Amino acid sequence: MLQQIQETKLFLTEKITTIPKVGIVLGSGLGNLASEIEVEHQFGYNEIPNFPTSTVEGHSGKLIFGKINNIPVVAMQGRFHYYEGYSTKETTFPLRVMKALGITHLVLSNASGGVNENFEIGDIMLITDHINLFPDNPLRGKNIDELGPRFPDMSEPYSKELNNKIIDIAAENNIKLQQGVYVGLSGPTYETPAEYKYVKILGGDAVGMSTVPEVIVANHMSLPCVALSIITDLGVQGKIVEISHEEVQEIAGAAEPKMTLIIKELLSSIYSLSSTTN
Repeated sequence: MLQQIQETKLFLTEKITTIPKVGIVLGSGLGNLASEIEVEHQFGYNEIPNFPTSTVEGHSGKLIFGKINNIPVVAMQGRFHYYEGYSTKETTFPLRVMKALGITHLVLSNASGGVNENFEIGDIMLITDHINLFPDNPLRGKNIDELGPRFPDMSEPYSKELNNKIIDIAAENNIKLQQGVYVGLSGPTYETPAEYKYVKILGGDAVGMSTVPEVIVANHMSLPCVALSIITDLGVQGKIVEISHEEVQEIAGAAEPKMTLIIKELLSSIYSLSSTTN
């Protein structure tokens, strides 16, 4: 893996002009945030050595380098999923490359099904913790000490500092912000009513098919991360209805302007924090 990371890093660094400071992963229906980027370079995943290829509608499959509010970023417009047939090592490989390129913070987004009865469709949830129910772990196998420790600590998987910044940003802009625990399942089926109930009993507030492996890898690399989820359907008894991927994309797209505002404000905050630290 180290060799592959270096190969991919070399391919990209020979072509980009600015070192990114923040990595962004755009989930289902959230790819339009990329329009906020002053694009300097973009690459189809199929152009990048060792990258998987996105096979899901709504995931454009581009790695974009540029700036948001003059802050250097690299954004994945579409992510990779375990249900596409990739291992979680493969789905998280791009994050390894982002870290090698120089990012200091990671911002993740996704669409999820809410199981908290206080949630409504279209709500934005700040992920405060997660439960990993994937049948795979991206750190399984021989540990690569150059990337991180054998047994990484997960007592603060999502940066409390960044989470607090998002809470403040939402309050200042009168954006309703839920908070909760995200449960990661393999997919690709949406959950049955009994599975939604199971997730709720476990202590989950929302359920989805991504993000958890990415956060594990970020923590392995000591990379502070934050994650926002748009509630696109409800797994609450009496409110469960048939849902399609197209509807998920549509609902996520409608909530995207609020998500975009939060992320743009967060980036400015991260950049000022990095400048002070450096």
